Amino acid sequence: MIQDPVLGDFLRRIPKTDLHIHLLGAIRPDTLAALGRKHGLSLPTGDARQIYQYRDFPGFLKLLRLAGQCLVDREDFARVAYELLEDAQRKGNCRHLELSFNPTVFLDNQVRYPVVVDGLVDGMHAARRDFAISSLLVPCIDRERPAGVARAMVEQVLEHRRDEVAGIGMDFAEGKGPPQRFIEAYQLAARHGLRRTAHVCEDNQPLALAPPTHLRTCIEALACDRVDHGYNLLADPEAVIAAREQGIAFNVTVCTAKKSNLGNRMDAIKLMHDAGLRLNIGTDDPYLHHTDLEHSWTKLFSHCGWGIHQARQLALAGVDACWLDAGAKRTLHQEFSLEIDRLTVQVWPRIKPSYIGERAA
Repeated sequence: MIQDPVLGDFLRRIPKTDLHIHLLGAIRPDTLAALGRKHGLSLPTGDARQIYQYRDFPGFLKLLRLAGQCLVDREDFARVAYELLEDAQRKGNCRHLELSFNPTVFLDNQVRYPVVVDGLVDGMHAARRDFAISSLLVPCIDRERPAGVARAMVEQVLEHRRDEVAGIGMDFAEGKGPPQRFIEAYQLAARHGLRRTAHVCEDNQPLALAPPTHLRTCIEALACDRVDHGYNLLADPEAVIAAREQGIAFNVTVCTAKKSNLGNRMDAIKLMHDAGLRLNIGTDDPYLHHTDLEHSWTKLFSHCGWGIHQARQLALAGVDACWLDAGAKRTLHQEFSLEIDRLTVQVWPRIKPSYIGERAA
């Protein structure tokens, strides 16, 4: 981890966003165990500390679906939303978070979309009051289901429109649901003013199942203005150049379900950064990956040898990529800039030159 305590403190205190975090991977283990008991569900273990254990990526996805069965009531969703926002603020100084959730998973358990979204909104409002953290929602298509299910999900989002729902996303195994399958659903979302992102080019999938061509589909056919992950893009230099020229924002995450791939993941993020791509750092599934914003930032900065200039660049990139309206985004950007300036002045006389980093262009 970070050798210079001054840089470590700077990374802990710098204001951050998290634009890539999933509801089902962000539930506190004790809470998940309590909700399981509340609804009479048999979880794999009675020990809350062992709930988030899995062998491989398919096991990871299975665990996410199991967690979804534990959320049933509006109060359940409010509780987990409130707690994950509290965790984000206290374990990383997160000031704005955009939460992905998969309505289809809950519908499998006969939980209607309004129950889910209104419960999450309840928790978001309470967290804003208590922790001064703003948040938005990103309902995600389950790409392992047919295209008709995806369209039906978007129709539910539009029928029960909430101001806190900024756009849609797409998750689960990329190889089982290439993005071109969901063009109609994304076009429907676009016609009604919803923003768009998608999980694409994930490195936990073989290149043949998550190729750079998927990113082109997301940009051109799905009209995404940002994407989640994107690491396999590096296999095609021309695609990297195109993504940079179009200003696509990449919501990258440091920790991964494929634990043997951790070093490669951080190497890929560094290469993406060096290639001039717009990056911001998220936590993905913090309890499943045993991470949080502070841990993810310090782990990546230690691996890449970055300093305070890169920290400023990434913190502000998270604001630029968020889906707040223009006025709120402008205010948040100003707040981040002023706070980072104050922090920089405080640490500059004490930080080692090697941890200053190269000034962002």
